[in-house]
Amino acid sequence: MTLLRISTTQGYVQLSFLENQRAGRQTPRLPPITMGIKGLTKLLTDHAPACIVERTYKSYSGCKVAIDANLSIYQFLTVVGRKGTTLLTNEAGEVTSHLQGMFLRTVKLLEAGIKPLYVFDGCPPDLKKAEINRRDFIRETAMFDLSTAIENGEIEDIEKFSKRSVKVTKKHQEDCRILLHFMGVPSFQAAGEAEAECAVLCKSGKVHAVLSDDMDSLVFGTPKLLRYNWRARARKFPILEFDLMKALQELNLSMDQFIDMCILSGCDYCDTIKGIGPQTALKLVRKHGNLEDVLENINRERYQVADCWPFQEARMLFKDPLVNVLENGWEPEWVHPDEGGLKSFLVDENSFRPDRIEMAINKINAIIRGHLKEAFT
Repeated sequence: MTLLRISTTQGYVQLSFLENQRAGRQTPRLPPITMGIKGLTKLLTDHAPACIVERTYKSYSGCKVAIDANLSIYQFLTVVGRKGTTLLTNEAGEVTSHLQGMFLRTVKLLEAGIKPLYVFDGCPPDLKKAEINRRDFIRETAMFDLSTAIENGEIEDIEKFSKRSVKVTKKHQEDCRILLHFMGVPSFQAAGEAEAECAVLCKSGKVHAVLSDDMDSLVFGTPKLLRYNWRARARKFPILEFDLMKALQELNLSMDQFIDMCILSGCDYCDTIKGIGPQTALKLVRKHGNLEDVLENINRERYQVADCWPFQEARMLFKDPLVNVLENGWEPEWVHPDEGGLKSFLVDENSFRPDRIEMAINKINAIIRGHLKEAFT
């Protein structure tokens, strides 16, 4: 496996960026791409600490866990094998960081006795298009800033803007679905948002919890959300578990009020109201009960609200999203890995080291013979 230097070709970057460069003007540096409900983790830490518990992987031994696949791939492309603008590739020059990350993480989950189920994003709702366009704009800006950082030899900026330019493609998704198939691990294509499908799987009892760093999962009604712990104690307790019912109890909100609070805090479906963050959103929803009454009583001179602010549409997307995972009696199955398929796909096609793949396959088989024997058919 080799390293690829990311191309900084700017042919697709908006003309204004190039005009700024020619004129010697600085292009505004945008914040990194954010996903989900703004500030929700801190809000829960401050106002509902009992809903958050630090746990180990072993805490979920024997449990089925649904995973937001696209977010995982994004994280792998951002972190795995990355050095500045370089990524892992196969001999054909195709990026393989997502495969390395998906393979190693899945083996780690299996080793802990967890039965992973990966859910891939489908078509995003129309209301999310503005957010998607915003993220694309940030990526394009990052590509421009990356080329400038490379020219100036700014190492830290090269690392930062290289990560901000990452985008998950259909090829990345297809690669990972092929990998999971050969590993014997089930995956599912969502009708819409993967987080919504994961929430349905969890609410229906098909899985014990949802593993995702996107806090939207709670707003879709996921009873138990697992996130990777970035705190200092993460090595000992790598997982943060969020309990939705405990969060509602401590916040003293109904589920409908929680959804309204999250929309008001800032979500993927609506622009934020300038001056209103999570803390203010919580106070307003507690005081007025719902978004209709909040907007009726809000100080319009202090808080500027768009005439067509689509909070009702956003609310319905959280309460009644497009999902199809439970249709036709679909049941996830974990089967024994296809050893020949794995070796052909990872070693022959994607230049993975054969000795490492052999070791990983032996580890998976040992896991199946041990505590996951009943889970695999």
